[in-house]
Amino acid sequence: MRNVTTKVLTGTLASALLVAASAHADRSEWPSNFTVGTASQGGTYFVYGSGWANLIADELDISGGGEVTGGPTQNLALVHGGDVAFGLTTMGPASDAVKGESPLAPGVPMDNVCALFPMYETPFSIAALSSSGITSISEIPDGAKIGFGPAASTSDTYFPAILEELGVNFERRNGGWNDLGGQLQDGLLDVIAFAAGIPIPAVSQLEVQTDVNIIEFTEEEQAQVIEAFPVADFTIPASTYSTLEEDARAVSMWNFAIAGCDLPEDFVYEVTKVTMENNDKMRNVHRSAETTIPENIVHNKVLPFHPGAARWYEENGHEIDPSLIK
Repeated sequence: MRNVTTKVLTGTLASALLVAASAHADRSEWPSNFTVGTASQGGTYFVYGSGWANLIADELDISGGGEVTGGPTQNLALVHGGDVAFGLTTMGPASDAVKGESPLAPGVPMDNVCALFPMYETPFSIAALSSSGITSISEIPDGAKIGFGPAASTSDTYFPAILEELGVNFERRNGGWNDLGGQLQDGLLDVIAFAAGIPIPAVSQLEVQTDVNIIEFTEEEQAQVIEAFPVADFTIPASTYSTLEEDARAVSMWNFAIAGCDLPEDFVYEVTKVTMENNDKMRNVHRSAETTIPENIVHNKVLPFHPGAARWYEENGHEIDPSLIK
């Protein structure tokens, strides 16, 4: 019995040492530290990015942390230029950067930016007062005053173009969401078009004070927008707002973590492995990480995947189009 036990223990120890050796394989080409480009303090990007950086640092025994930046567009430029190893971005700015249409580097295709993993979705949704009689996008009147959120935000950058694609003519208004909600209630706006996490506090507040219509996309409108923009189909659950009696069709823009394509393959493989195999720890970082799972890699059709990330996905049964691997 003692010999059997000894053999079992010896085998277990050998397996553990093998795993440890694999996890800490030749690091001669690894960076000595890393930085994750996030966004402003207090926002989801900063919390998510800083927490993820700490997880990677702890699990891989390497120094790293989050850095305050200007957000998705700047993160693409920082990663491309090698100023930070990793960053967080959305598919809209990523598409612009790949095509050389980034406002930070016009005419310069950012070809040193690779996808790592999916983070979460930013839904696009529309609200109007019930008294307006607007119940669909096609019913938004010509010249409608529409609030698109803070200037240069994701909502302000992409939602006007989405509505133009759908044939809506409007007057553009900007401001904070609470301010725009007040303007809608006072009749100064006809519609508010949001790109923000749901439930949107401004809409929830409006529901308490007046009757609101949550306007969904038709199947045809949703398909048209998905064809024209780097967005995905999305459903607003009926439980999100008291106004909704059933789920509402919408679109969303995915957020992805990115890496410099020139980072060592083994390093990025281990980073991807830690992230994808510890979703419970990622959810502890931020609850939105419940969608930080490998099945959602399909929502990136813009950036090439880093070879290290692609290797982990393929080893674990997740296929990637070869044309989307750097």
